[in-house]
Amino acid sequence: MNRPLIIGLTGSIGMGKSAVAAMFEAQGVPVFDADAEVRRMQGPGGALLGAIEAAFPGSTGPEGVDRDALGKHVFGNPEELGRLEAIMHPAVAERRAEFLAANADAPLVVFDIPLLFEKGGEDMVDVVIVVSAPHHVQRERVLARPAMTAHKFEKILDLQTPDHHKRARADYVVHTGVPIAETEAEVAALVERLMTESQSRS
Repeated sequence: MNRPLIIGLTGSIGMGKSAVAAMFEAQGVPVFDADAEVRRMQGPGGALLGAIEAAFPGSTGPEGVDRDALGKHVFGNPEELGRLEAIMHPAVAERRAEFLAANADAPLVVFDIPLLFEKGGEDMVDVVIVVSAPHHVQRERVLARPAMTAHKFEKILDLQTPDHHKRARADYVVHTGVPIAETEAEVAALVERLMTESQSRS
């Protein structure tokens, strides 16, 4: 093989995916964070501000994308959301390709993709890892976020593939409803196992 084993890391809101991504990084595995790239391209001086403003007038400013203003254009409007995704997705794909090229010699890389199942992202990864926790833990974490309400939480869940479906489709599940040391040990063991798998492919 002339490329790394690509791990698709995903999980519903509040499951601890970002924390697990950081654990993979701590194990020396390069991580591509799709959301971070989006924030960078939509932030102050971001590469896509011009295209977004042209498509959705009044949705950007000196601080980058005004999420409330942009949300008014696209929330609940599949056609407008599709226009936004047509701007964002090719740009994210380009950054992802650059990341893969820069880490071509690594045995493993992680693509941190929140909507992996929802957007059909399984085809671009070799292994799918789902981060999961019991529903009461997830709910407690999410409702602790600023400006989050139970209604918003339920709306977000409605847009995401249910956790039990994600777990059923995963190659591996990492559990975060346990003490953090247990999750770290689980990730370390998984990295070791996937390193072996990567070597067997080369």
